[in-house]
Amino acid sequence: MILIRNLRLESDEDESRLAELAAEKAGTDPGNISGIKILKKSLDARKKGDIHYVYSVAAGIKNGERSILKKGRRDIAVYQRKEYLISDYPVESPRPVIAGFGPAGMFAALVLARAGARPVILERGFAAPERQKAVEAFRKGGKLDEKANVQFGEGGAGTFSDGKLNTGINDERLSWVLEQFYAHGAPESVTYDAKPHIGTDILVDVVQNFRKEIVSLGGEVRFGHRLDGLISSEGRLCGVKVSCEDGDYEIHCKDLILAIGHSARDTYEMLSRTGVSMEQKPFSMGVRIEHLQGNINTAQYGETDQSLPPADYSLNVHLPDGTSAYTFCMCPGGEVIAAASETGGVVTNGMSVSARNGENANAALLVTLHTEDFPGKGPLAGMYWQREIEQAAFRYGGSNYHAPAQLLGDFLVRKASTGAGVVFPSYRPGVKWGDIREVLPERITQVLENAIPELGKKLKGFDSYDAVLTAPETRSSSPVRIIRGKDLSSDLQGLYPCGEGAGYAGGISSAAVDGMRCAEALIKKYREE
Repeated sequence: MILIRNLRLESDEDESRLAELAAEKAGTDPGNISGIKILKKSLDARKKGDIHYVYSVAAGIKNGERSILKKGRRDIAVYQRKEYLISDYPVESPRPVIAGFGPAGMFAALVLARAGARPVILERGFAAPERQKAVEAFRKGGKLDEKANVQFGEGGAGTFSDGKLNTGINDERLSWVLEQFYAHGAPESVTYDAKPHIGTDILVDVVQNFRKEIVSLGGEVRFGHRLDGLISSEGRLCGVKVSCEDGDYEIHCKDLILAIGHSARDTYEMLSRTGVSMEQKPFSMGVRIEHLQGNINTAQYGETDQSLPPADYSLNVHLPDGTSAYTFCMCPGGEVIAAASETGGVVTNGMSVSARNGENANAALLVTLHTEDFPGKGPLAGMYWQREIEQAAFRYGGSNYHAPAQLLGDFLVRKASTGAGVVFPSYRPGVKWGDIREVLPERITQVLENAIPELGKKLKGFDSYDAVLTAPETRSSSPVRIIRGKDLSSDLQGLYPCGEGAGYAGGISSAAVDGMRCAEALIKKYREE
């Protein structure tokens, strides 16, 4: 097969034309094309009057492939597909334990299970169906379940999100990650879209399919089982302490992949007491901002074209005083979701279903925070700062998990809001209108006040008066890094800090890649012994 880049299709054209376009660019007859595999698809919306898709494809050539390549035509090259190979796990080696079944833990478990390691996975939350019921009950005004919520349970926090799979890292494992999501129930488009996403409605089933394969290969997933302690001797891991509904128990093990996610605060505290090396890590906090999706479409595309997908955006600004703000986790046609995991705290996040067909668009609007900004010392200072803000929001909202909300225009003129304008907030169980400065520290609100007008210059309508700010967005990433060496083990040998919770990833795909890397390190260790 040959690689052919820069094939153009109009937004209303069918992809069946790709074979014809590929043949034209290759200088051959369409009948000489034996098949087309889409490798990349991106929407070029830089010029509002000329919005179109750009494709890269792998094309099968019946006859004359060498002669086509010899011509040295622009955008044509040999197609080389790299395979991801998993080494066998030595049969006599001990079963590894994984704490956490989010993206990092899930992909670590998948690699280890396929290697023959039969991993034991401890997940403090519940399986996706039970978790889904608990999340929906909470959003309807029910009680928060600290064991089953947006943060904890099968699939991790990513299960209740837009399911974005794009990432800023450049790693050859990424294509395999996308292929596995497709193989386990995601649409094929995730393997080639420039901005792949799955949607919560599909992810709930996909994560269960991952679990089924891992179990079929001899792995074990224990839901409602929380890592509570580490057992060590002479600087090496010997086992773990676990709590569950049936009581506490211990597992003797030599290796633990710690994929706990960024919200397992009690686990961070346990690690600190145990003496595992950790440090403060810069992170971001702010609000969710909501606009009408139709207005975002117009701002990005110009005249509305029904054949185009709901528009997204990604904005950032560096201010003269050295501070910065940016948008993150933009959810077209999505909703702001209640993402608390601790009783007495309010947390917001964004979520979309696969169709992205909601009335509103939302994104995190975040301020970059450095360790010198933290109002405390020690590796967990940022975590405790998060908690303080979340608890303040809980009290301000009425102690019923209603989130503080304010119109953007009112925020800029420092006026408390009393109700919605044209954008109705999507957060459930509800919002408490007022002034988010009563909840967020000045270090954040001052930067937002200065940044929003600048961001409005980059996207028309971003700074519209009726846009809704819902607070707080505190869990964008971990404020803690668990230190590890080149072998990916912490100073406690056999402990492999992994993924977003350990401070080494930011999103589903990068966490999955880090999980794979830790699994590879563990396999390599036993193969070299």
